[in-house]
Amino acid sequence: MADVIGGVSGKGRKLGINGLGRIGKMTLWHHVVRKHFGEVVVNIGRGVGTSLADLAHYMVHDSTYGSLGVYLYGHKAGPVVEALDESAGTLRLDGVPVKVLRETRNPAEIAWAANGVELVVDTTGQFIDPTLAVDAPKGSARGHLAAGARKVIVSAPFKIKDKSKPMPEDAVTTVMGVNEDAYDPRVHKIVSNASCTTTCLAHMMKPLLDHFGADRILTASMATIHAVTSSQQVLDRMPGAGATDLRKNRGILNNIILTSTGAANTLGLVIPEMKDIGFMAESVRIPNSTGSLIILVVNLQEDPTGEGIRRDDINAVYREAAERDARGYLHYTEEQNVSSDIIGLPRAAALIEGHETLTRTAEVAIDLGKVCGIDSRPAAGAPAERVRIAITQAVIYGWYDNELGCYVNMLGDRTVSIAEAME
Repeated sequence: MADVIGGVSGKGRKLGINGLGRIGKMTLWHHVVRKHFGEVVVNIGRGVGTSLADLAHYMVHDSTYGSLGVYLYGHKAGPVVEALDESAGTLRLDGVPVKVLRETRNPAEIAWAANGVELVVDTTGQFIDPTLAVDAPKGSARGHLAAGARKVIVSAPFKIKDKSKPMPEDAVTTVMGVNEDAYDPRVHKIVSNASCTTTCLAHMMKPLLDHFGADRILTASMATIHAVTSSQQVLDRMPGAGATDLRKNRGILNNIILTSTGAANTLGLVIPEMKDIGFMAESVRIPNSTGSLIILVVNLQEDPTGEGIRRDDINAVYREAAERDARGYLHYTEEQNVSSDIIGLPRAAALIEGHETLTRTAEVAIDLGKVCGIDSRPAAGAPAERVRIAITQAVIYGWYDNELGCYVNMLGDRTVSIAEAME
């Protein structure tokens, strides 16, 4: 997979990855394929199995995407693990040197400086509060900075526990292809890459905002039909003390589970105009390993001088936006897809399925006497003034591979772009 982002070669720079769960392992795969960095240093902070060979086995085999060798070379694949050294904790994956650190899980204690790592991608999902100090009891993202990193990329949305604290000036949330330029290498040290759902949603909303403008989007809502995540239970489990969401403890294999998503809040950080639009976001988890779907519903005010917004108009907005997207973050298709069709689709933040786009226009009668901020008191005996407004409701379907295809590949582009901006 060739680099999409040009610039200075990263062959002399080392990349640190903290954590080797779903996103961590796929991030390792991405950079083994991309070969932008000269070496990858992975911190897992504990032993795995009985030897480094057991960890290597985990690295190259995956129940969702198959083996790393087949992912790289198809049916002609051969062994991709070489030069495994148990005592040094090193190996090569398809020629890329990988070093494994197993001593500590606290970011402040990880040997980044000793290993020459200046850029770290934290994929643990644990260190998401950028306000926490280096010496926070359970660790913090800032610990990576104290341990020698100059930049930290968090593979999850920020979540500030103390709501009285503002977002630190050196922290920023970005989505590639939407607001990536919000990152200032002179200022920002901790960068959130948002979430897979926010990434897809941002690429679904941006073409509509660019075409219609925020003033014509009255309200919007979305529901993500989302694959399972490792935070869920395989079988039913008794809730912990004080638990309020009992569904989080139900088994994932045979249930559709209602849950929540922070995509709406994070979207406002990525696209500030969304803060002025009434927006709701919901999530439903389904028994599927990867491959998710956003159903976006947007209410648009009609232009009285126009001919009305139709299905073909919405599809044209996305088709043209996809054609302009040289990096291929937005895809448009009129084929009929199922979730497995988009697994592994390279760098596709969102795949719009135009075949399913729907629109319906209707007039809404509004009593101005009940509208805040308008003094429309009628004269004595006169009826209250009412106006009729034409509104089109559009329903748009956007697929995304919530692991490797969408999120990790976009995270990889963010990582390379930050690396290339480092002196």
